[in-house]
Amino acid sequence: MTKRRLGLSTVAIHGQPHKRPDWTPVMPPVFQSSTFTNPVGSDETVMYSRYGNNPNQTAIAAKYALLEGAEASIFVGSGMGATALAHLAVLRPGDHLVSSSWIYGGTKRLFDEELARFGIEVTYVPPDQPRLWKRSCRKATRALFVETPTNPLMRVLELTPMARVAEEFGLALLVDATFASPINFRPLEHGADIVITSATKYLNGHSDVIAGAVAASASIVDEVTRLMTLWGQAIDPHAAWLIDRGMRTLAVRMARHNENGMSVAQWADGHPGIAKVHYPGLASHPDHAFASQVLDGFGGMVGLELKGGSRTTERFLKKLKIITHAPSLAGVESLISEPRLTSHSKMSAEERAKIGIPDGFVRLSCGIEDAADLIADLEQALG
Repeated sequence: MTKRRLGLSTVAIHGQPHKRPDWTPVMPPVFQSSTFTNPVGSDETVMYSRYGNNPNQTAIAAKYALLEGAEASIFVGSGMGATALAHLAVLRPGDHLVSSSWIYGGTKRLFDEELARFGIEVTYVPPDQPRLWKRSCRKATRALFVETPTNPLMRVLELTPMARVAEEFGLALLVDATFASPINFRPLEHGADIVITSATKYLNGHSDVIAGAVAASASIVDEVTRLMTLWGQAIDPHAAWLIDRGMRTLAVRMARHNENGMSVAQWADGHPGIAKVHYPGLASHPDHAFASQVLDGFGGMVGLELKGGSRTTERFLKKLKIITHAPSLAGVESLISEPRLTSHSKMSAEERAKIGIPDGFVRLSCGIEDAADLIADLEQALG
């Protein structure tokens, strides 16, 4: 008989359920210790928090692996740390990486400035032209990288063409799905080999932790763990405990993020002060039909193009009362930012406009407040 698979909400709370002895705490304690006693003469792996095997660290790793449907996972010091270590786990000096050109600015800087120092060359491909993935591969190509949904245009990409190329050439397909969370989208189910996420965002969900995670096969996670140990990227036990706390409400939070994102996007779609809305839940979004097939929710991230450019946008941002002007995203509170000053600040206004991010573009992360209050706040700020 096939073992019944638990629902994602149950997994996010319990991980792999097990019988607990009497008088044990319902919530796990914080093992705020750098080191642990070990048997004299033992050749077993030392238990040491820098190695990522503190009980708080291993508990969330096991839980996240279950959520993604992976053999294993590991948490590290940040989302950028997860991106860096995941790529270093599958690339060596002289290798070649093919990357989507629709990626977070920090990731592109990592590729251009740091991977280049290791002699790793990167070719960028517009992901809406799937034939270019195969054409861009070389003898030295070892991996493909894609981000979906994308930041900040919320494009939802089809992984099948990349997965086919990866399988044909024996490459690793790495996917950053931070904007979806494993509740809305699980890349391994669509041909990915490695999933990268910024745990700072939806996994934790309370804007009080910086962390990242990698989920993949046990062998790849072992290599990421080796690199984490040497590069000093382990997360603190208390940070791990906070992520565990956050993950317990992940499914119900995502339901509200999805609901609020849709409500705000539908309201904004008809507002005279807004030129364009970027949200995959709207029929006007270029990926709506595909997103409806592969996503279990459209998320809380909404891109808005305000009429009037940057000066109008600054006045609008100053008038907001509930929505907070701050970088980052995916917390219980709504946040808003301008990509021209954050993720895409290294680009000129012309370069940003060319890729669909004109002045006046704001990225709204809808929290879990009442949707009517968020809409009222946006309405009065635009008024």
